[in-house]
Amino acid sequence: MHNELLKISAIDKSFPGVKALSNACLSVYAGRVMALMGENGAGKSTLMKVLTGIYSKDAGSIEYLGREVCFKNPKHSQEAGISIIHQELNLVGNLTIAENIFLGREFRTPWGAVDWRKMKAEADKLLARLNIKYASDRLCSELAIGEQQMVEIAKALSFDAKVIIMDEPTDALTDTETAALFKIIRELKAQNCGIVYISHRLKEIFEICDDVTVLRDGQFIGERQVSEINEDQLIEMMVGRCLEEQYPHLEQAPGELLLEVENVCGPGVDKVSFKLHKGEILGISGLMGAGRTELMKVLYGALPKTAGVIRLNGRTLDNRCPQDGLNSGIVYISEDRKGDGLILGMSVKENMSLTSLEYFSKGGSLRHQAEQMAVDDFILMFNIKTPGRDQQIGLLSGGNQQKVAIAKGLMTRPNVLILDEPTRGVDVGAKKEIYQLINEFKKDGLSILMVSSDMPEVLGMSDRILVMGGGQIRAEFSRAEATQEKLLAAAIGKSAV
Repeated sequence: MHNELLKISAIDKSFPGVKALSNACLSVYAGRVMALMGENGAGKSTLMKVLTGIYSKDAGSIEYLGREVCFKNPKHSQEAGISIIHQELNLVGNLTIAENIFLGREFRTPWGAVDWRKMKAEADKLLARLNIKYASDRLCSELAIGEQQMVEIAKALSFDAKVIIMDEPTDALTDTETAALFKIIRELKAQNCGIVYISHRLKEIFEICDDVTVLRDGQFIGERQVSEINEDQLIEMMVGRCLEEQYPHLEQAPGELLLEVENVCGPGVDKVSFKLHKGEILGISGLMGAGRTELMKVLYGALPKTAGVIRLNGRTLDNRCPQDGLNSGIVYISEDRKGDGLILGMSVKENMSLTSLEYFSKGGSLRHQAEQMAVDDFILMFNIKTPGRDQQIGLLSGGNQQKVAIAKGLMTRPNVLILDEPTRGVDVGAKKEIYQLINEFKKDGLSILMVSSDMPEVLGMSDRILVMGGGQIRAEFSRAEATQEKLLAAAIGKSAV
């Protein structure tokens, strides 16, 4: 038997019209990593919010270090030794890394002033533990998403926690950063910390976790040792059925030439050239900082093009802002759906139709019925789990928010759909649904540029793959010749063996 640090038993939690948790259970053991798995909407985040005092439970019990507890709020649970790294970033952009790590608990000099030198020194130590090279006096607004995620991890490590909850910690991390995180997790295990690891990346579960607990529809399905289960069994526990093919690639000949990019330059982009055909999925691979997102934003008009030519259907484009991109038939679905793609305080309907209102307007008036019908069609088509079109989008799970973000782009009726990390933070069941939808768009002749850090996803769904590095195209592979080893070798500038 393992030493049980935390035992959550038979938790129930209901919201108006929704039973979020029913008999949910979770155990965390000293010196072991417990994976918490389930589809989006399975209740994982709700259970963590009940644990840390954000929500009050309707029934059940929580035992921590051998005694029953009921935390009043996250600060209370944090002080008790339970630290959580949230999937969504909670950093203040105009503060430095050090200021964010120690926000609200700054080091003080004997005379009461903030001890900036000590705070920076302690922050630098935490960054060094994570093998992070950037200085702690940088502003968080200057950091990429993956770099910000590492700051969140450093912030959690700054607490002397006995239980650490990591919610999708590697979602925006490079392989190097992920390896550094796994090293830290192993160090924490050696110190007898208990880790709750929430991730949709099955490979990581089998690499770093000791045990796995599965929730489905808010209910406890089972707990297993990772060594006693395989990937197919885990997926079946999560979704309640077998998934025959994880990446359902649609084989079809590409159509006529649609998009031509010649020697395009811009911020982080250096003389990039490629072509895209109708009904083709062109994967864009590369490490973080390779210039993939910057290139997509230059094409869309969100970043300035300083040189080169972009042609769509033979017509030269001069996209100087996102509205130009939309008007020309290019739509960009951001990797940061909450920062760039959605307005969390607005409804599903308002978010989905926000950039397409011209299609529902006549004589200066909005045709509400047409708008509602279109939104309802997309909710049905995308299998978006929501009580209705008027539900506040911030209350939906991450996977359902992502589906709304993609539907929002498709409502503009684009020729080119740019998907930047399309399944970031999305469970295996919802991923399959998104892939099947992508295939339907492809079948209808839509051209897709898919940026992804998930190599199996790029390899599984793309017709061709470009590998970027240093703002340039370093290699191009057909679907038949591409392998994970070749993509990685091209990304780091080495020849594949």
